[in-house]
Amino acid sequence: MPLDAPRRLIGTALATISLIASTPASVAASPATLAASASVTATALPQATTYTELSGLPQDTDTYGKLSGIVVHPARTVPVYAQPGGKPAATLPAKQLGSQTWVPVVETRKGWYRVLLPSKPNHVTGWIKAKGLKKARSHYRAIVKLSTRQLTVMNANKKLGTWTVAIGGTETPTPVGRTFLLALMSPKKKTYSPLILPLGTHSPTLDTFGGGPGTVAFHGWPDRKVFGKAITHGCIRVPAHALKVLAGLPLGTPVLIAP
Repeated sequence: MPLDAPRRLIGTALATISLIASTPASVAASPATLAASASVTATALPQATTYTELSGLPQDTDTYGKLSGIVVHPARTVPVYAQPGGKPAATLPAKQLGSQTWVPVVETRKGWYRVLLPSKPNHVTGWIKAKGLKKARSHYRAIVKLSTRQLTVMNANKKLGTWTVAIGGTETPTPVGRTFLLALMSPKKKTYSPLILPLGTHSPTLDTFGGGPGTVAFHGWPDRKVFGKAITHGCIRVPAHALKVLAGLPLGTPVLIAP
């Protein structure tokens, strides 16, 4: 991991909100759940988290474009704007899912960054003021090709590995477009995966799953026979070695999910 990469905080506290994955009968554990992020604040503006749906904010129109790798972290909750200098439409908290909030930059103006947000609808973005933000650059990126059911992780031009993975089924497809690594969770109890890596995107067909918002994630799976198949509820199941590599990536790392 480069020196300028943001350090992650591993979320260990479990909340009551499930990822869109199911536990096989052979695993005697409940489905992993998203870690609690921050207490609800008394504000009229919605928080830009994986739990919320935002309105009045611009969409990411270059959904398959390459991100620069610049990521930013608010030291405290900051307003999110539809346009620089306008009225705030939401707030971005400093932490969520037990981890620091690092979001990738998609556009820059003097004194402002437009960033990808982890909320619904998918590909929602917002402007935040550059002042007071921590800034880093990640040379890593993860690429998922749904047609070949393969995951590739890159560090600049160096390939760290390619693996066959399991993706969403016909009725519960994995969402496409560019997103980012939102958090890293380590469930206290044994479950289908030792680590869960939520992304800043959601199922396009499931409004909720297991009582949660349908957040898509990378995670492991105990049965290798699933790899290469389209059978999940939208999450991307990866082999153990791939999960280890993904867990070493900085938060905010760009993730491209291609058709």
